[in-house]
Amino acid sequence: MKSHRLWILTLALITASTVARAAEPDDVSPLPNAHAHNDYNHKRPLLDALDHGFCSVEADVFLVDGELLVGHDRRELTAERSLRKLYLDPLRRRVKENGGRVYREPSEFTLLVDFKTNGVETYKALRAILPEYADVLTRVESGQVHKGAVTIVISGDCPREAIAADATRYVGIDGRMSDLDSDAPSHLMPLVSDRWGAAFTWHGMGPMPPAEREKLRRIVAQAHQKGRRVRFWAVPALEGFWSELEAAGVDLINTDDLDGLQKFLLRPNR
Repeated sequence: MKSHRLWILTLALITASTVARAAEPDDVSPLPNAHAHNDYNHKRPLLDALDHGFCSVEADVFLVDGELLVGHDRRELTAERSLRKLYLDPLRRRVKENGGRVYREPSEFTLLVDFKTNGVETYKALRAILPEYADVLTRVESGQVHKGAVTIVISGDCPREAIAADATRYVGIDGRMSDLDSDAPSHLMPLVSDRWGAAFTWHGMGPMPPAEREKLRRIVAQAHQKGRRVRFWAVPALEGFWSELEAAGVDLINTDDLDGLQKFLLRPNR
């Protein structure tokens, strides 16, 4: 009798877990403008961002003895915190369980991989494993884009020439403001990012200077004309600041404050 009750309890827990996983995408509104900076620092890397509807996450990656490990610096690196285990494998599982999408509602999802070790060697290691995830990744073959549920963009020590030379490519390049005039196709450079303070002096206190507001809008318009999205890092987590980014059309709002940005982007009368 005791074993029978235990079996029923186990079955109930499994059923509840399955229902929770199946219901999760319906409970979350995907937020195309939300980017989780240093996502791996959260208690549940990737999963916390997904629970908040974020459509872009960032992972710093080090190549160590042939393995791609995730962390802010080398002291944090462990075999259990690999790019595969924290991001690639769970994203593939989620896409398969969710009918080919990260969220049930159609939305683009970006995995920004920031190389912290030699770009050529790190990319070589990454390129070797990405074909295993071809069923969920965006790829470019001879200039033709085959859109997948997840698009990978390389930042940091990005080996641009090696990436551009691939006939079959599973990644794009994160450009900089100096690339706004670049003629690189948008499938090769889908994103331009830069440190906010490199171009602006306003940091969210008081009104944004009109000249800087106009400059921001020109940058966004120029990037969009080339088919690229825009992101700034080292930005304050302030609603007034986010409002200016949103109004200017900045595509990815960079934050460590998942809850705060989610509430901001879902605010009534937005």
